[in-house]
Amino acid sequence: MSNYRGRIITRNPVSISSTSASGVWTLQQALQAIRSGVWPGIGSTVTTSFTASGYWTAPAGVTQVDYLVVAGGGSGGGAIATGPQTGGGGGGAGGFLTGTAFTVVPGTTYAVAVGAGGAGAGTVQGAPGSDSVISAIRASGGGAGGSQPGGGTLYLLGLSGGSGGGSSSQPGTNPGGAGNTPSTTPSQGNNGGAGVYTAPSYGGGGGGGANLTTGVGADGTSAAGGNGGNGIASTFTGPSVTYAGGGGGGTYTSGTLGTGGSGGGGNAARGAPSNNGTANLGGGGGANGGSTGPIAGGSGGSGIVIIRYVAPVISSVSFTSTQSYTIPANVVSVDYVVVAGGGGGGQRGGGAGGAGGFRTGTAFAVTSGNTSTVTVGGGGAGGANSGSGNNGTVGGNSTFYTITSNGGGYGGALVSSTYNAGGAGGSGGGGCAGFSNTTPPAGGAGNTPNTSPSQGNNGGQGIAGPGGTASAGGGGGAGAVGQTAPSTGIGGAGGEGFSSAITGQSVMYAGGGGGCGNTTGGAGGSGGGGAGQSGTTNGTAGTANTGGGGGGARNDTDSGGVSGGTGGSGIVILKLNY
Repeated sequence: MSNYRGRIITRNPVSISSTSASGVWTLQQALQAIRSGVWPGIGSTVTTSFTASGYWTAPAGVTQVDYLVVAGGGSGGGAIATGPQTGGGGGGAGGFLTGTAFTVVPGTTYAVAVGAGGAGAGTVQGAPGSDSVISAIRASGGGAGGSQPGGGTLYLLGLSGGSGGGSSSQPGTNPGGAGNTPSTTPSQGNNGGAGVYTAPSYGGGGGGGANLTTGVGADGTSAAGGNGGNGIASTFTGPSVTYAGGGGGGTYTSGTLGTGGSGGGGNAARGAPSNNGTANLGGGGGANGGSTGPIAGGSGGSGIVIIRYVAPVISSVSFTSTQSYTIPANVVSVDYVVVAGGGGGGQRGGGAGGAGGFRTGTAFAVTSGNTSTVTVGGGGAGGANSGSGNNGTVGGNSTFYTITSNGGGYGGALVSSTYNAGGAGGSGGGGCAGFSNTTPPAGGAGNTPNTSPSQGNNGGQGIAGPGGTASAGGGGGAGAVGQTAPSTGIGGAGGEGFSSAITGQSVMYAGGGGGCGNTTGGAGGSGGGGAGQSGTTNGTAGTANTGGGGGGARNDTDSGGVSGGTGGSGIVILKLNY
């Protein structure tokens, strides 16, 4: 017994899935189920058809599938040039299986085998169809139709299979091949028809089909070959399609030729090429007959595997690299966070890289089915190792539709004898350490180009003075300016980033990097900013997919083995509104 708020009491526990909901539930439970994509009617139905073997990976959130699996049809029996009067048997249809709510494991890749139709032959028994398989679901190939190969007194009955092949006309008892072999529940097919050794037509039996009431292959008669058993009509993919019909039985030199069953069964022929079963319907091949052979019976039609499932509603999607994206069905708008790549830190007296631009908004109108490229900016490279110094580089822009966030500005450096300011960008880079220069290098401008609301802040200024105090400015962050280097030998701290709970959890993005310091590098700003360094240590990289700026490197000895920190790559996050 369940007891809910408001004193609702029920003996029936709540059961909620994508197809049904039972019991008594609270509004909160219903809303949680909708957000998770498991409330009835929520989500989009996806149908995937395999007409050749391949692989399928169960998407996230998908735990059940419906299926339709049809094996390859068997070939029809062929005609010979000499020997007793014989009409070949029609090929049996491939086994037909369909069901619902088959359990799969999200993220698991399943091999899918689509059975080939059996190849027809003139002087030997035809070939059965091949099985179609996905996971534990296996439909058996159709049985080959019987023939009288090579003359003499050797006669071949129809073979067993998903549906059995029809037997050729021959003396004595000559039943068709057994269907539903191996046995399944419900049955995957039916028996083939018997041939009859009676003049004038000596009719071969029709191949079995999958239909539960009209699927048994018809027996041959003295006047006609047996018709193939009918297949099963299914609306699994929407429109009605009939699968797994048996092939028609042949006659000797006269009489009515057997017709293929509905669902791709091939018609019989006499003295001319037989009709193949229809590809991807699993129909049996039509038989042949006559005295002008050898002529092969028709080949069976190949099978098919179709799966159908409800794709759960996706509440948000994150892009950590550039890719094409199609807006899902029923989505009318998105909330977004677009963060560009952070700038790289300078390498000699190095200022910090600025954070990538940070832009966020709600209810941005989109159109279901539209496809566009979502660009995720890479982090700017830190200043390359050099004895004469190098600035960092600007981060890459990130874009969704018309929303562009600009890469973070580079950290300045003392390059040869030039003291460089920080570069402009989404947030500006820090200016380099001034050392003996009388004019402290400025931080770079943030929110460049201008957006409203602002996408970032200015970088901090470096400080001039004796070698023991000169340090570099911190990179600007999305939430605060980069710190101007204090006069204590410590690098300027990176500006703080900006938090977002678009994914359901609060995460900081777009923190500025820390500038280099004489004694201690500046701290990176919250939101992925890399720390600055002192001495001969490389600047710390910004955190990937946060847009954090890279930390500056001091490179005290003017050696070639020290580099500025690389900026963190950006990210694009969309919350889908239905």
